[in-house]
Amino acid sequence: MINTVRKCQCGITTVEFAICGAVYFLVLFGVIEVGRLMFTMNALDEVTRRGARLASVCPVTQNAQVSNTATFGGTVVSGLLPEHVDIAYLRGDFTPIADPIASFSNIIYVRVRIVGFTHRLLIPLFVQDITPPPFSTTVLAESLGIIPPPDADSPSGLSSC
Repeated sequence: MINTVRKCQCGITTVEFAICGAVYFLVLFGVIEVGRLMFTMNALDEVTRRGARLASVCPVTQNAQVSNTATFGGTVVSGLLPEHVDIAYLRGDFTPIADPIASFSNIIYVRVRIVGFTHRLLIPLFVQDITPPPFSTTVLAESLGIIPPPDADSPSGLSSC
């Protein structure tokens, strides 16, 4: 009688392990993916902060270089490109200036936003794109690349970023 009971339960341990292992690995990969999502959100916040700081001290004509530097050259967050960084120069009432070079004296603030970025979740059985909440940083415009002359005889120049 005892041998027949053991014979009927011969593969039950393998089945239990398969069920428990599937649940365990699903939870494990879910936790890893949530950690990756949180890293991406923090990195996006840092990109806007870094971009706003750079845009406030670099010349208005160097937006492409500012975007590339703010995104760490596209190496930190997969899928984040300099094209996702929107730099806007604002008046005192926070309205955007259409041509910042022509209206240079009206620039009071610099705003950097992340636009058009999606994050792909890779949780097994749950692969989908997520659009993150809007990330934006606004700072006071500082030098905007203008270096004051050391004396009255020297012409003013532009800094390079």
